[in-house]
Amino acid sequence: MATLPAVIKNVRVAVAGVGNNTSALVQGIAYYRATGSEIGVHRPVVEGLGVGDIDVVAAFALSDDKVGKDLHQAILAPPNNVPRLVPALPPAGVTVQRGLVDASEIARVASVLDGAEVLLYSAPSGRPDTARAYALAALEAGAAFINTTSDGIARDPAMLARFEEAGLPLAGDDLASQFGTSVLHRALLRLLEERGLTLVSSYQVNLGGTEDFRNLVENPNTKKQSKLNAVGSDRVQMAPLGYLPHLNSTKIAHLNIEAQGWAGTPVSLEVRLRVDDPAGAAGVNIDLIRLAAGALRAGRGGFLAEAAALLKSPPGTAI
Repeated sequence: MATLPAVIKNVRVAVAGVGNNTSALVQGIAYYRATGSEIGVHRPVVEGLGVGDIDVVAAFALSDDKVGKDLHQAILAPPNNVPRLVPALPPAGVTVQRGLVDASEIARVASVLDGAEVLLYSAPSGRPDTARAYALAALEAGAAFINTTSDGIARDPAMLARFEEAGLPLAGDDLASQFGTSVLHRALLRLLEERGLTLVSSYQVNLGGTEDFRNLVENPNTKKQSKLNAVGSDRVQMAPLGYLPHLNSTKIAHLNIEAQGWAGTPVSLEVRLRVDDPAGAAGVNIDLIRLAAGALRAGRGGFLAEAAALLKSPPGTAI
């Protein structure tokens, strides 16, 4: 495990993936530091850490337009399309490193992670071998690992056991966005059940314009199952994700629920949700990072049970 100073406040975080979600997170941390605002913050303090108590100390990407650049420059480079959350960012002093391509580069990545407490894996979903390699690099470096993708890392019993044995926290898999389609859909289905209605059918349609959406359209792999895990019902149908570049970082979702009430009378619900998708991820990542850092500092390894509510597919759900 990495040796840390006896007294340390801010969490030292490394990020794998310098896309829209990382941009929203890094810009947001700067915004909250500058303003002291609590708008849009679920928990202002977690494990004694505020929203601004996070320092990104290392970053990895594969794009030639980002590798070698200062992090604050790279998070604004195309194809990232998150709106500006702060008017200007001074240089971060962190140069984006080339990300790993295969398992032969685990040692190189682990050496860059030296001193980092948490590795946030925020690369596109659908690359399970890459996600696993970064998890192994975190193990070698003695860092907690957060898997924000739908690839099965925390759901892999062997990987989970390795983190438990090493005394390192592991959180995953797949973010449940701060106020996204899955969270809203599950809440509505739960409300039907609580009020005694019988679900007949339901579906969900998601459209977005980020590179993550484009990647998921081309490589859906485990994403559909992860969304079904989050909704918690086998009567929900998931339409294929739709990539519409003009939406930029906006996600638009359509939900339909058909149910029966008293004496079989029909109940029909249509909902349209419009959100900034990367901002929804940042609102959850900020809590996951602080939970992981708190567990690491307390010497608690393995899956973070307190993180389950922030994830679509924690251990025990299907891959």
